[in-house]
Amino acid sequence: MRAQGQISLSESDLYGVLDKVDDAIFIDDANGNALWLNRACEDLYKISRDEVIGTNIAQLEREGVFTPSVARLVIESGKQADVVHQNRDGKRILSTGTPIFDEEGRLSLIISTSRDITELINLQNELEFVQNTLSGLQDEGRFVADDFVAQSPEMREVLRLTGRLAEIDSTVLISGESGVGKGVIAELLHRNGPRKNGPFVKINCGAIPENLIESELFGYEGGAFTGSGRQGKAGLFETADKGSVFLDEISELPVKLQVKLLQAIQDRAISRVGGVEPIPIDVRIISATNRNLFSLVREGQFREDLYYRLNVVPIHVPPLRERIADIAPLIAHFLNMYNIRMNDHKEMTPDALALLTEYDWPGNVRELQNIVERLMITTNEATIHPDNLPLFILNRIRDAAKTREDGPPASFAGNPSKLSAGGLKGALAETERSILLAARERYGSTRAVAKALGVAQPTVVRKMRKYDIP
Repeated sequence: MRAQGQISLSESDLYGVLDKVDDAIFIDDANGNALWLNRACEDLYKISRDEVIGTNIAQLEREGVFTPSVARLVIESGKQADVVHQNRDGKRILSTGTPIFDEEGRLSLIISTSRDITELINLQNELEFVQNTLSGLQDEGRFVADDFVAQSPEMREVLRLTGRLAEIDSTVLISGESGVGKGVIAELLHRNGPRKNGPFVKINCGAIPENLIESELFGYEGGAFTGSGRQGKAGLFETADKGSVFLDEISELPVKLQVKLLQAIQDRAISRVGGVEPIPIDVRIISATNRNLFSLVREGQFREDLYYRLNVVPIHVPPLRERIADIAPLIAHFLNMYNIRMNDHKEMTPDALALLTEYDWPGNVRELQNIVERLMITTNEATIHPDNLPLFILNRIRDAAKTREDGPPASFAGNPSKLSAGGLKGALAETERSILLAARERYGSTRAVAKALGVAQPTVVRKMRKYDIP
């Protein structure tokens, strides 16, 4: 007789109940063969129950249904495991695998539950972005960086350093690839410092013709050269008096003008072209480069004494591919900006956003902004989908994924003896272990390693255990 309050369900009744559960449920046997899955799992992973039942997790991983399989992690560790992976549509999915043991303590089943957390991740990014915008990214109530998106630890550190240097009138050299935002950092240094009420004069050393750059920088006296005005003209350094001069692309400054710039920094005075009397100037000099100035010094293309004068305090702005956490907030920021500017209300689907986070952005933030503007103009619907993304971006993402999957490790290129010793599998394993060791030494925690390598933390933990990495 059944006790009061107890319910007895047949196996078919139980499966019927599980089919109505919103979370995806997947049941494997101890060998990783699929026994059953509910309708929510079919919908989430875009698979058919009839086609999947009886298939081993290794085959499902190879087919890209889910990578990695949380059931495999359970089988390998004998413990409950969690993993965040993607389905075929690029949605981010949180899966939890739970082992079921028989009366003798042997693994019998693995029950995996999965939930789409793409929207949750997007909402978290948007919330943090809004919080950053509202707070103005203030440092001790003084440093203001409106409209500057800094979600990643790397860019937060850049902002902290910028905030400290803004209050000091030191010469600063900003380095970083084209498009990372060096000019924005220079403006933040100026408008958060004691010279904020003075002029901010930007000079692109690579954009001014070489025969004009001296007169543009330092000015000229009347009649100094053919075509010069009778009254002469003040140069940009004079115009910036009591303010800041931003020398962008400083590496492109001709060598003969490097001497004159060095003299101006040392003497705090300039001489106009055709002039005799020095003109005192009071400016803060901020310079920027996308090239390695020290290498140019060694090659004799940049004066060593000027390099040390400019590089009093360096700020390095990392490329966007090294601060992936900034991509989604930047996209949200530019979408909002162009929606306001174009009087529109476009948004982006989570799968399109996920694809853009996989792109390596060789043009950095400038390219990202241009792509968002392009999508705003070329997308006719109210929502930007993956098929709206430029083909070159989709191809580059595909090629990068194929290279990661199929390409031989660079450390073994041209050395077949290393491959033959342990085979391709051994070579890949050795390379993977070396990468993990280097990442662990640099970043410390498994969470930081996972973020740097772009994989889930449980994957890092499992692989470190596999390779006996402490």
